[in-house]
Amino acid sequence: MEQPVTAEDRPDRRGGSHDAFAALARARRLGSAGLGRLLGWQLARTALRLAAAASMAVLFGRLIMEQPFEGSLLIALAISVPGAAVAGLMADRAQARAETEVSTALRNDAIGRLQAMPAGRVRALAAGSVTVGLQRHPEAVASLVIGHRAASLMMAIGPLMAAVALAVVSWQAALLVLVLTPVMILFFALVGETIRSRADAQEKAFSHLAGQFADRIRTLPTILANDALAGEEAKLAIRLDAYTAKTMGVLRIAFINAGLIDFFASLSIAMLAVFLGLGHLGLATIPGFSGLELWQSLFILMIAPDYFAPFRRFSEQYHAKAEGLAAAAALDHLLDAEPAPAPALPAVERALSKMTMPPSGLLVISGPSGVGKSTLLRRLAGIEAGPTPSPWTMPQGCVWVATDSFVATGTLAEAIGNGLDAPCPTRLRAAAASVGLLDDALLPGGLAARIGEGGANLSGGQRLRIALARALVSQRTVIADEPTAKLDPATADAVRRALLDMANSRLVIVASHDPELIALADRRIALDATASLEEAA
Repeated sequence: MEQPVTAEDRPDRRGGSHDAFAALARARRLGSAGLGRLLGWQLARTALRLAAAASMAVLFGRLIMEQPFEGSLLIALAISVPGAAVAGLMADRAQARAETEVSTALRNDAIGRLQAMPAGRVRALAAGSVTVGLQRHPEAVASLVIGHRAASLMMAIGPLMAAVALAVVSWQAALLVLVLTPVMILFFALVGETIRSRADAQEKAFSHLAGQFADRIRTLPTILANDALAGEEAKLAIRLDAYTAKTMGVLRIAFINAGLIDFFASLSIAMLAVFLGLGHLGLATIPGFSGLELWQSLFILMIAPDYFAPFRRFSEQYHAKAEGLAAAAALDHLLDAEPAPAPALPAVERALSKMTMPPSGLLVISGPSGVGKSTLLRRLAGIEAGPTPSPWTMPQGCVWVATDSFVATGTLAEAIGNGLDAPCPTRLRAAAASVGLLDDALLPGGLAARIGEGGANLSGGQRLRIALARALVSQRTVIADEPTAKLDPATADAVRRALLDMANSRLVIVASHDPELIALADRRIALDATASLEEAA
């Protein structure tokens, strides 16, 4: 939860829909430049491979037949063979770089989307789904828009280049390989739906595995305390086996697809070799295959594999399409999911319709657990959408004080001053000392104490006191949720004094069960489960 809460952080109360994340379209925009570079290198590699095959066919054919050859063939061979290798290396590098750029940018966009979400929506997301969405899905989408897209475009361009080269020597040979192309495309279509459904099942299995693993990590102390580690390990093993089975299903179909391409490629090359051999032996007269010189036959046999190479590369990337589409859909579902409707809390609705907000003082909201005290505070802070008291306008900034308050990474001084305009060091130290942060043995170093990433080394009570110190330094309205809960008596008393001190000059709104804090209130609102409201000055 970002602190402090500002007007920009508040959700749209009009209920309007937000823009769709559209992971696939976003990734295509991000990868357009990288895809262009990749295609350029792949076209160069194809052209150089064809030139090398043609040069070798002419050179070897004339050498075998003891015919003279031009020195330019050796020069062409010396340029095209290493050139094709260099172009292939650069194409692989361009693909890796483009996919990395797309996945990194897509992940940053997803993180930005999460940061812009209201805190309630983020808390409602499953930790496992978020982990998978940020770590695994961007790479799968990047592979789809770069690797698979390049393979599909080259499948259209590469065979055409090879067919044109074949037609220079024998248009009948070019026609023979072209005839088998629709059959391969038919198999791609037949296999496509199967591999797509298998990829969707794989994605769901992985999401379930990640979610279960995240839950078990979160509850690991409870699992260990109840000696239930073996049972939970067995449950995770079942999920892992299910994911493994789904993954093998995807790979099995992908291997079958690649095998079909190899079968048709081998069949075509074998037919060409038979027709050419019969023509050279004079056993049959086949137009386009008889009366050819040896170098021409070698040319056809060496170019034909390059006709089928783009189909083979496409088949290798075919499962990337299914995985990428599933990942893009999962990202959109995660980042575009509408928040679950808030439960009906009559006491909150009644309180909000009748509340009047004083300009300053300590306002304490009390009532049994589950009646909606925290919901009421989130409505007032603008964290959660919903009606607010008609005279109430949330100031441009307020400070949220709770055990889940956001704490910035850095020093204790930076964490307290986060979101404030150049706070005075003296006021920072006084605020930290008043809530016991400078005497905390678990935060050695005073204001220079280090705060881990996202406050990972802090307890809930320490987070609350850092937020309270921030409130003391600022002049903003304070909204605090159970600020004295789970604190030792001395610290709880310091927190009460700090709240009371701030209430002398501004409005402090608190939800609490603490009878001592309730007794200090300038105004009290008591909620109960029957939706009744009791106000006391």
